Amino acid sequence: MRTYLAFLFLISAQIINAQSGWTLKKGKAYTQIAFTTIPSYSEIFANPEYLTEREIVDNTLQFYAEYGLTDKTTIILNLPLKFIKTDGLVGNSSGVTNADASSKLGNVEIGLKQQFYNKKWVIAGQLNVEANTGSFDNTSGIRTGYDAWTFTPTLNASRSFDGFYVQGFTGLNLRTNGYSSNFKIGGEIGAKPWEKILLIAFLDIVESFRNGNINLPVSNQLTALYVNNQEYTTYGLKIIGEITDAFGINAGFGGAFSGNNVAKSPALTLGLYHKF
Repeated sequence: MRTYLAFLFLISAQIINAQSGWTLKKGKAYTQIAFTTIPSYSEIFANPEYLTEREIVDNTLQFYAEYGLTDKTTIILNLPLKFIKTDGLVGNSSGVTNADASSKLGNVEIGLKQQFYNKKWVIAGQLNVEANTGSFDNTSGIRTGYDAWTFTPTLNASRSFDGFYVQGFTGLNLRTNGYSSNFKIGGEIGAKPWEKILLIAFLDIVESFRNGNINLPVSNQLTALYVNNQEYTTYGLKIIGEITDAFGINAGFGGAFSGNNVAKSPALTLGLYHKF
């Protein structure tokens, strides 16, 4: 069971940033590099739904790391590099924006997780801070991150059972610069059907408070990239394969039941992890 719990810990650092109650042991580290793609799309969730002006491909190369400061305190780093491309016009679009491609930083994120309860259920508090490190090009409408600082406090809870685990979180996205803040909640369940394979199903919900007043450029609205009042109810599957005790591979698929101002297209992720 101890080996199983150690393997389950790997789920705390998946690329969708699922929050768990588990922390790393003092001096231990976990690193991951992953590539996520949202293939060519033009449809945007909303009420009513609408189209972007051009076809968009949204790719992200992401480096994620955790380090145990103490047995109950873990620091977190997330470095996203965005590769966004806008291409041909959609339908009868007038061509306000230019077709272009951008390879720039997204919102760099640091975090701190503090575990404060560990009796069957493991409970932790977490605070992540996203810096305003994205970029924007007015001629193409390509934005690689929110034009804001984001503070995300969450309460995380996890528990392992004989053969599976469950975990969930709830919290807020508090954004500056006139963006609306969000309420967020989510959870996942994972099981280990084979010795070195872990299968995970997840559900995440983000709802905007619609309390922002930012006035974004028209070109940005035509791409819907990191615009205001983005909401979604997403679901997905992940698989983690352990190659050695320290090295492995993971993959994931994410879709959405509903949303607002977000792409109506699935996201696919492939990553490699290493723990020290």
